[in-house]
Amino acid sequence: MINKRLLIKHLLAHNDENSFYDKKRKIDISLKEGKAKFLKHICALSNSNPKNNSYIVIGVEDEDNTIVGVDFFDDSKIQNLINAYLTNPPVVQYENIPFPHLPDDKVVGLVTIRPIDKITSLRKNIWKYYGGSVFLRDGSMSMPKVFDIEIKDINSKIVEAIENNAQNNIEHTLNGVFEFLNKRKDYAPQYKVFKEYFVVCWAGQKKIVNNEPFFSRVDIELINEQVRLFYSTLDEVSIIYEEDYFKIIEHVSLGLHNNYKYYPLEETIIRFENNVSYSIETKLLFEPPQFDKKTLHHIYNSNNIILEKLKKGISLTEREEFDLKNLPATYLICYLNLFHEAIDKLNEARPFLKNHSEELYDLFKESVRILRKVKYS
Repeated sequence: MINKRLLIKHLLAHNDENSFYDKKRKIDISLKEGKAKFLKHICALSNSNPKNNSYIVIGVEDEDNTIVGVDFFDDSKIQNLINAYLTNPPVVQYENIPFPHLPDDKVVGLVTIRPIDKITSLRKNIWKYYGGSVFLRDGSMSMPKVFDIEIKDINSKIVEAIENNAQNNIEHTLNGVFEFLNKRKDYAPQYKVFKEYFVVCWAGQKKIVNNEPFFSRVDIELINEQVRLFYSTLDEVSIIYEEDYFKIIEHVSLGLHNNYKYYPLEETIIRFENNVSYSIETKLLFEPPQFDKKTLHHIYNSNNIILEKLKKGISLTEREEFDLKNLPATYLICYLNLFHEAIDKLNEARPFLKNHSEELYDLFKESVRILRKVKYS
């Protein structure tokens, strides 16, 4: 069982970027350019490592390897994106790894690319890369190759040694449990041992809605591998567990005119096996709420007026300031009700919401997160 925090440290200490690992300050797959570059690196690392795992570490300064962290990233549908754009797509896993010195809202992203021993290429055009392109790692660069290539195994022994040195032990596990319990004292932290080996810690702000317990600002850590799941203050999460699984059902609050309801968004199940292995499965549960089209047209037009004022630097009225807080969620609802241009308007609003306040930008990111889950389901 690999301790992912140790693995990241060994990757950073081993060498600079090379043919089996890359490091990034951040990635952004919400934009076409960022999506294309991410797919290029996945393609190149997969082709350069036919027999061993390869990795991308996200949240690290390029110059001096300082671990600065990134926002929690929960795109469980990232595999669907890779399958859509790559021929012979590798199995890719994105995990959020906590580090003690980082703020609570920051983690290090770890992308693991599993070996497939086949040539991976772009399936179709994206940004400035053409369908059929093949990429390989040339030192720290992901370079296009326009000729037939031979897959060579040059990294297996090195990567195996790094992974072996990152194996978990009882000391790391106990330290992880105590660290979590001390850090999350504010929200009644709990832990449970599964199959006499796996330890899951969790904590969250509890409230009762219609006689059912829900949690917000939820931290969940699979201690053995230092993998973190996180749900924001805007989420409502229910937690169910038995002897061999830990289930999280995420809800989102959506509505109009202060009339909001909880809608199940996604179910995540961590299953524990008798052979000291586990799996994390996700299933989208979301059914978009449908609203009266005439009401939505009014809200959509009001949002557009507010957006134009923001673009021109015109002061908003008190009512418009109130509506501005609902703008990301209502644009999302409009889009889910087949107002196709609403998503373009939401993206246009991004820089203005970011400059207006941190709270508004968080609401924007929450709407984009929900959209991403639905889009790549």
